[in-house]
Amino acid sequence: MHKTHRNLQNELPEDFFIPLPLDTDNITSLSPFLVPQTHLGGSGIFMSLAAFMFLLITLGFPINLLTVICTIKYKKLRSHLNYILVNLAVSNMLVVCVGSATAFYSFAHMYFVLGPTACKIEGFAATLGGMVSLWSLAVIAFERFLVICKPLGNLSFRGTHAIFGCAATWVFGLAASLPPLFGWSRYIPEGLQCSCGPDWYTTNNKWNNESYVIFLFSFCFGVPLSIIIFSYGRLLLTLRAVAKQQEQSATTQKAEREVTKMVIVMVLGFLVCWLPYASFSLWVVTNQGQVFDLRMASIPSVFSKASTIYNPIIYVFMNKQFRSCMLKLVFCGKSPFGDEDEISGSSQATQVSSVSSSQVSPA
Repeated sequence: MHKTHRNLQNELPEDFFIPLPLDTDNITSLSPFLVPQTHLGGSGIFMSLAAFMFLLITLGFPINLLTVICTIKYKKLRSHLNYILVNLAVSNMLVVCVGSATAFYSFAHMYFVLGPTACKIEGFAATLGGMVSLWSLAVIAFERFLVICKPLGNLSFRGTHAIFGCAATWVFGLAASLPPLFGWSRYIPEGLQCSCGPDWYTTNNKWNNESYVIFLFSFCFGVPLSIIIFSYGRLLLTLRAVAKQQEQSATTQKAEREVTKMVIVMVLGFLVCWLPYASFSLWVVTNQGQVFDLRMASIPSVFSKASTIYNPIIYVFMNKQFRSCMLKLVFCGKSPFGDEDEISGSSQATQVSSVSSSQVSPA
């Protein structure tokens, strides 16, 4: 007679957990480190996710690398306000090189073939890169708020401030990603067991997963989202005031619309990438014992890894300076689309236009 799912949970090894009732007395025989996880889904699902991860690698790495190269090559992109964009690109490449690449290899084999130690490394690196990316979006928004809205008066934004902002994202990222390596939660295979992340699934154990999930939800999702909404909200109000003073200027009105569109896209993109992960982890912790489709459980991880493409695409295609410089770099010195770097107009219109073309570089 088979043991109950509850008893099997208590006998699971410390390096994995399969959140489904399984018809077996020997749960270790289904370890995601030993055998293909075809009992969790058909091979077509694994191959589809492997293909998607491959797409993230082939698109995400070149785009983020181009961002770094362009910033180094073109002096006009090396402003203090763009330091954080390079920081964001570096964190994205970390996720691509470790998280997406490992997930691709594992999905192709239909189990985490690299073993428990590699799982912990991948979980840590992907979480660190993801948290740095997430906090970078908040720092970008706050920096733009300080520069455009000037809440501190005429305080000039300097390189030391930009470096401090970049360093803060790594401090916050390490604060979020290190605890599972030292016993506060743990890194285990998630979803279809081919990528690794923090343990959302188990409660009432020595890892104290509940408090860790609440910490991540509050500190690493709630706080950055609040900063983004507050900063961009104030920025839009400032731009609207400038545009109102130049009601007859078509350039000013157009610039305001462009910035408004960019802000909306950035906030929605942030929610698309991170809300599924935050909501799923919180739901699992607060609804312990309820069975869910592991194919659906893989979606939040996929969405968060897709941010490595989404983030650079916004500032490549919605920022004229970056777009122009990247096209020149790719096409050996000349943009095939004739993009211009500057937007002309009156002094106040130029203020708004500069916000849309460089100061609010989206991420």
